[in-house]
Amino acid sequence: MIYSKRDEGIKKAAIYSRKSKLTEHGESIDNQIQLCKEYGTKIGIKEFYIYEDEGYSGKNTHRPQFQQLISDAKAKKFNVLICYRLDRISRNISDFSNLIIDLQDLEIDFVSIREQFDTTTPMGRAMMYIASVFAQLERETIAERVRDNMLELAKTGRWLGGQTPFGYGSKAVTFVDDKMKQRKMFTLDPVDSELQIVRLIFDLYYSKNSISQVTKYLILNDIKTKNGALWTKKRIQLILRNPLYVKSNLKVLDYLKKQGIMTSGTADNFHGILTYNKSKGATKKRDSTEWIAAVSTHPGIIDPERWIDVQQMLDKNKEKRPRLGTSPSSIFSGILKCRFCGSNMVIKHGHISSETGSRIQYFVCSLKDVSYNTKCKNSNVRKDEVELEVINVLKEIPLEKESILKSIQCLHLPTGYDSSSIETEKKITKKIDANTEKIQNLIDILSKTPTLSEYITKHINLIETENCSLKKKLNELENTKISKNNNLDYISKHLSNIGSVIELLETNERHRLLYALIDKIYWNGTYGEIEIIFK
Repeated sequence: MIYSKRDEGIKKAAIYSRKSKLTEHGESIDNQIQLCKEYGTKIGIKEFYIYEDEGYSGKNTHRPQFQQLISDAKAKKFNVLICYRLDRISRNISDFSNLIIDLQDLEIDFVSIREQFDTTTPMGRAMMYIASVFAQLERETIAERVRDNMLELAKTGRWLGGQTPFGYGSKAVTFVDDKMKQRKMFTLDPVDSELQIVRLIFDLYYSKNSISQVTKYLILNDIKTKNGALWTKKRIQLILRNPLYVKSNLKVLDYLKKQGIMTSGTADNFHGILTYNKSKGATKKRDSTEWIAAVSTHPGIIDPERWIDVQQMLDKNKEKRPRLGTSPSSIFSGILKCRFCGSNMVIKHGHISSETGSRIQYFVCSLKDVSYNTKCKNSNVRKDEVELEVINVLKEIPLEKESILKSIQCLHLPTGYDSSSIETEKKITKKIDANTEKIQNLIDILSKTPTLSEYITKHINLIETENCSLKKKLNELENTKISKNNNLDYISKHLSNIGSVIELLETNERHRLLYALIDKIYWNGTYGEIEIIFK
C-alpha cells in the first residue's frame, strides 16, 4: 500500500486480531499479530497496543477486546489501527463503515496488510468498502448455504439434533454415501415406556374428547413427562398435534398440505413424520407455510385414521372453545394463577355465610381437587378478598383527565349536550326571535289601524304565550346543560383511577378491561401475597 501522508510522527499503533474458533485452519492469532508488527515496524511504528478476540464471530462487533479498542481509540492512545485482513474487523458492512467513519473523525488511519488499503485516499476508501461488501456477501452466502443444507437434510427425515421429543431418544447410524465415504447420521430411537404414555394420551382424548380430562387422569395416576414434571394441557396438545407419532400415509400428508406445510418423502404406513423449520430463534415461531414435514426413519405408533380423527376433534373443540373473559364467575377468570405450580385458580363454592346468607366462593388451584391433594399445597383464598385487594391496587394507578373524558362516551355516561340538544336549542332560539319580530310588526299595524285592536291584541297574546313556553324549554335545556357539565366535572373528579372505572362496569366488561391491562395475577398462600404482573 501507499501509506498515509500522516506517517510522519506516528509512533503508536493498535493491532487487532480475531479468530472465530480454536482450529488449525486460517491464520492463528499469534501469526496475525506477528505479521502486523512486522509491517508496523517497517513504517516506523515504535509502540504497539495488542487486542485479541479468539472464539468470536465477525458478524457483529460485540467482542470484549474490540470494544476496548474503540474505547482506547476515543482516548487517542494510538493514531493508526492495523489488522491482518478486513474481515478480522467485521463481516458486516454497516459495522465496518461506521468504524471507518469513527476512525476518520478521530484522525486515526486504518491499515489492512492483506488487502493493502489506505483510508487516507479516496480510491483506498472506495476499495475498502467494496471489499467489506464482499466480506458480508461471503458471510450471508455461507449462512444461506448452511440453511439450505439443513433443509435438504431435513427432507431426508433424519434427526438434526436438539432435545429429543417425548417417546424417543437419538442414536447415531453410520452409512456409506454415493462417493463410497463413510458418513454418520442421527435418527430417533423409540423409548417404549414413553411411547406407551403417548398411546394412552391418544386413546384417552379419543374417548373423553377433553384435554382437561386427559391432564387430570395423568396427574391422578402420577404419570410424568420426560423431565419428571406434571403434565399440562399445553404439553398434551403438542403431543396430540405432532405428526411425529403417526404412521405416515397419503391422507396424513394431504392433511398437512392443507395446513400449508410442505411435505417430503414417501408415505409407507409405517414411519413417522418429523417437522422442521418451525422456529426462528428461541421464541419466534414461523408460519406453518415455512414448515417442512418429512417422512422420517423412526417408526410411527398411531394409526393414520385415528390421528386424523384426533386432529378433527381438536379443530372442532377449538372452534367451540369459549372466549376468555365471558364467564360471569369472576373478573379474574383465566388471569389468576397459582404461584406454586402456575396452574389456573378456579372458583369453588364453600359454606353459606351466617352474616350474609349467601354462599362464600373461593379461588382454588386447579390441581388441588379432592383427588389432587398431593399435587399442590397452595391454600385457597376467598374470591371477594382477592377482587377487593386487586381493585385497591388498581386505585393507586392514576388516569389522565383527557383519557377519562374520551372514554366516558364508551361507558354510556352523560357528558353534556349531544348534537340533537344543540340543534333543538338553535331552533327554539330562532323561533323566539321570529315571534318577537312578528309581535313588533303587529304593534306597528295596531298603531296605524286602531280599528283592528281586538284582533291584533288577541294574536299578540297567542304569540307571547308561545314565546313563554319556548323560553321555558330553552331555560330547561340550559339548566340541563349546567347539570350535565357538573356531571362531567363530577365524573372526571371521581374517575381518577382504574379501580374507580372498574366499579362502574358489569362483570364481563370488568374482565375485558383487566385482561387488557394485566398479564397474570399470582396467589401465594404461604405468605398470603397477591402479585400482579401488568402487560
